[in-house]
Amino acid sequence: MNHITKLTGNKSNGTTINDNKTTGKDDKMNHNDLTGNELLGKTGSFTVKRITNNGVYLSPPNQSKLEILLPKGQVPENTRIDDCLDSIFIYKDSEDRLIATTAVPKITLGEVRKLTVKETTPIGAFLDWGLAKDLLLPFKEQTGTVNTGDEVLVALYPDKSSRLCGTMRIYDYLDGNSPYQEDEHISGRVYEITDSYGVFVAVDDKYSALIPKNEASKVLHVGDIVSARIKTVRDDGKLTLSLKEKVPMQMGIDAELILRRLKNSDGFLPFHDKTSPEILKREFSMSKNAFKRAIGRLLKEKLITIGDNGIQLVK
Repeated sequence: MNHITKLTGNKSNGTTINDNKTTGKDDKMNHNDLTGNELLGKTGSFTVKRITNNGVYLSPPNQSKLEILLPKGQVPENTRIDDCLDSIFIYKDSEDRLIATTAVPKITLGEVRKLTVKETTPIGAFLDWGLAKDLLLPFKEQTGTVNTGDEVLVALYPDKSSRLCGTMRIYDYLDGNSPYQEDEHISGRVYEITDSYGVFVAVDDKYSALIPKNEASKVLHVGDIVSARIKTVRDDGKLTLSLKEKVPMQMGIDAELILRRLKNSDGFLPFHDKTSPEILKREFSMSKNAFKRAIGRLLKEKLITIGDNGIQLVK
């Protein structure tokens, strides 16, 4: 809800937006004498400077020369000159002019939020952020394939032309001060994948985390929701995750997986401790060392035998 604060010393002479009158100044007066770009993407309080047929022109504190239009349909009843309007959000209209709104956006500058893709076009995707003009997610700011109806995790930023856009490259926007501790289990959303580092995850869509390449035991895609174990909490608060449990527990999980595969394959699998790491990764989503530990446990428990051609279930 928008609030109006009446200022002392009101000099409006009774003129309100409902009088359908103007202050006598040209509506086409340049309200961007100052850029006002520092206001983009933010919500704040503004003072009513002029009332026109198109709406009211607002100025931020200490910037009386900067005037931004709040369209008539959004102006609260009985608004007068020098009134202070709270919870005003500033963005740009379709002609790249500063515009004010009383609508509440789903994201503001510096925040990370989950938004829905309304449309994909040759210049990028457009997101629903709660305002009349949809938010552009440029191709260069997409970290994975984006389709209509998808929910994507984005941050809000001003581009080189001072237009508000969305970005899926949210590493610098995520919080490094999570409440989680080592060995706790968390849920997060994959937002970027690189060959150099691994899989970047936003825990609770808020906290910064990474699954290193050697800890990603299965193929993941941007947008996937993953459950993982916190392997370490770094000095800067960011989390290092693993899709694996600690070795003793993981060994049991891996051994159970191999045992199920054996039972579903008539008691024989053509893999052993000499099988290449690439094949084991593809077949079992585990490293060669993890595979060797698992079949070693099964051998010790006399559940399998290991031969030149593979592993055999003991009947």
